[in-house]
Amino acid sequence: MEDLRGKTAFVTGGASGLGLGIAKACAGEGMNVVVADLRERAIEEALPQIDAPRLGVKLDTSNRENYKKAADEAEARFGKIHVLVNNAGIACAAGPLWAVSPEDTDFALRVNTVGILNGIQEIVPRMLEHGQGGYVVSTASKAGIIPVPGCGLYNMTKQSVVAIMETLASDLPEGYGAAVFCPGPFVTNLGRSDAEIEMELRGSPSRRPAPPDGASPPPPPPADVDFSRIMRDPAEAGLRVVRGIKRGDLYIFTHAEFKPGYEQRAGAILRAFPADEPYDGFPRVFGMLVNNPIFDRQAQVPAFG
Repeated sequence: MEDLRGKTAFVTGGASGLGLGIAKACAGEGMNVVVADLRERAIEEALPQIDAPRLGVKLDTSNRENYKKAADEAEARFGKIHVLVNNAGIACAAGPLWAVSPEDTDFALRVNTVGILNGIQEIVPRMLEHGQGGYVVSTASKAGIIPVPGCGLYNMTKQSVVAIMETLASDLPEGYGAAVFCPGPFVTNLGRSDAEIEMELRGSPSRRPAPPDGASPPPPPPADVDFSRIMRDPAEAGLRVVRGIKRGDLYIFTHAEFKPGYEQRAGAILRAFPADEPYDGFPRVFGMLVNNPIFDRQAQVPAFG
């Protein structure tokens, strides 16, 4: 989607942090912007920052009826939705998978996985019906490609988002696209927004496992490190997402520093395949199991800026 002017973006979790950065970047392209968020006060604070035709809607992405109502409001105001950004999510209770509670597990899946699926199932049919093309971007994380020790719930839900978006991109017809956004560290208010969301939806915060005995906080960064190049501004995230939509990317990354870690993971997977001689008849019978052409469409992404 090279020309976004006049089209409508529906951004969940759009009232702060990465979502607001994405909403502002969409506005900068001349788009109409729907800021969908669970937190009404945050919506009120965000809307004046968006220099474009805009609409704020309260949305619990895990509630299907609530999602339908929000999508109806967006179409009543702007006619059609062309870009869906499934950005709403939570950080999840930390700790090894055997230590997190069933309640925290269910909540993580409800927000980080079911919420993404609800957006696709509610908005994509509307995009296909209007026939003007469209794009879906869902926010995963660096943890979606390189799992972080001690963050099992988060890794699980974010890697599920990667699989969801790869499959969606494979299934969408010509003129439509999908990307998974895997950001590294950005300066956001995720801790505060998580607490507000959990109180709204659960009535209590996550019960996080206690740290191991003797655990100590991480050391401060060296004095010669430019921390702004590590913890980046959400405005940059928004510009990268918009660039990815216009380019037709399948993956949108932010920190090149994670490339070696993914190469390490990919190498481990390749080494795990047995050294057996492949049977050439297998792909002739089950070609859909051994190859997916969607990966060939990802072009090299240039440096940012």
